[in-house]
Amino acid sequence: MITLFLDTSTIRLIVGIYKDNMPIFIVNEESMNDLSSRLLPTIKECLEKINLSVDDINRIIVVNGPGSFTGVRVGVTVAKTLAWSKNIPIIPVSELELLATTKVDTTYIVPFIDARRDAFYAGMYDKKHKNIIEDTYITRESLLNKIKRRTSLKNVTFVSYNKVDEIESILPKLNIEYIVKKYARKKSFNPHLVNPNYLKRVEAEEKLDDKRNK
Repeated sequence: MITLFLDTSTIRLIVGIYKDNMPIFIVNEESMNDLSSRLLPTIKECLEKINLSVDDINRIIVVNGPGSFTGVRVGVTVAKTLAWSKNIPIIPVSELELLATTKVDTTYIVPFIDARRDAFYAGMYDKKHKNIIEDTYITRESLLNKIKRRTSLKNVTFVSYNKVDEIESILPKLNIEYIVKKYARKKSFNPHLVNPNYLKRVEAEEKLDDKRNK
């Protein structure tokens, strides 16, 4: 079983090749602004390094957000195209769930992505990776209030690539292998039904609604 793992949702470009749920080749590098031209060549290079081709892929796991609108769209589009054209099973996963695989010493982990304007994409997970606060688009104040209704902030570790004032966080140390194993037996999706999960409408859509409501 060869699994292709793709994540283009954050500041990192991650392409992983897994055999029987174990990593055999991974590229994890800082993402630039040319994802659309880099992703397919990177996948091709990874496969060639281990003497495989696209035809050897048995499953695709793609992070479908939340995160960078452009990054999510590029990753999902490439994954869907490969899945449809080669008839490969495809499974979407949450970027926040992936961030939550970071090992911490506290009872809970809160992965977040800075959505600007004092808002986040965030959720809360326990050590068994159970989703305690559903992944959502939320203001900083609302997120902290939600956490405090469940536990003390001392029991929480914030994890993010983003540094935000007044929130002490650590950088992610992803356990992609856990995600690959978890979704090994999950039912695959129709490629046409796999879409970006932004958790928030794009700004252009919001402005259009504002104009209509005036």
